[in-house]
This record gives sequence, C-alpha cells and structure tokens, in this order.
Amino acid sequence: KCEVECLIKLFDTLVTASSDRFAAVGFDRNMFRDTLHSAFGMTDDMVMDRVFRTFDRDNDSCISVVEWVEGLSVFLRGTLEERIKYCFEVYDLNGDGYISREEMFQMLKNSLLKQPSEEDPDEGIKDLVDIALKKMDYDHDGKLSFADFEKAVRDENLLLEAFGPCLPDVK
Repeated sequence: KCEVECLIKLFDTLVTASSDRFAAVGFDRNMFRDTLHSAFGMTDDMVMDRVFRTFDRDNDSCISVVEWVEGLSVFLRGTLEERIKYCFEVYDLNGDGYISREEMFQMLKNSLLKQPSEEDPDEGIKDLVDIALKKMDYDHDGKLSFADFEKAVRDENLLLEAFGPCLPDVK
C-alpha cells in the first residue's frame, strides 16, 4: 500500500511539474521518456517508445495514474512470468503475437553500439538474429511466438532482454 501511494505521489508530482496539455490526465510520450531517462537511465529511443506503448494499455497516447502504477509494478517488481510477458510485448513491434526476424533485426540494430571500422554492421546483426533464432525458435517457424520466448527465457534468464534493455537494472 505504501509503495503504491508513493508511486501515485510521484505521478502527481511529475504531472504537476509538466506544463503539457496532457498534464490533467497523465504523461504524454515525451514526459514519460524523460522520466524513463532520468529515473532509470534509459537512452534508447526505440525501446523507450515501446515501453510507452506497453504501459499505455488503452492506446490513448497518455499514461494514466492506473497505467503508471500497473506498469511500474511489473517494471520494478514483476514476477518472472510478468516480466517475460512485458519484454515480449516490448519486442513485438507490430503487435501480431510474434517477434519476427525483422523485428529482432530492428531492435538489435538500434541497441548495439556502432563500430566505425565495420564494413557492413548489418551483417553482424543478421548473424546475431540467426543465433537468436537457433537458440529460441523451438517450433522452427522462423519467428518467436510467446511460447518460444517464454521457454527460452525460463531455460536461460539472461535471454529476457535479448533484444535490448527494457527493464531497469538492479540499482
């Protein structure tokens, strides 16, 4: 109860500090991204955008206090099951229930550091996608279903954020 009250107070403080037109109802995308950046050190725009969409359950482009509390409860204290579902939703860019080869490529291309010396960095990313599919695609259909992703993460917890950091670090 105390933690939920603190989250609501934080929400109210952040919303009050904003001069945004959404402020009466909640966070817009930019305000939410600023909060993810300042509170959790997130820097990847694509990941922050996906986290916003995952929190914004009713797709109204605004995070309400309920979405804030429910989202942060998984984000900060979620069970493995909840975090698997959350990460899968973040990585499923088009919301079709699968993480495709293209979605993996986009997420990895976006989250990996660019090496100026590399001739074609995309080749290395394609290799990583192939490795991920070999390791995680249990039904061999060329894409990851939720069942594939869940099994892979349960076998190896480090795969939870395989396609980019979308959870806060332990600190």
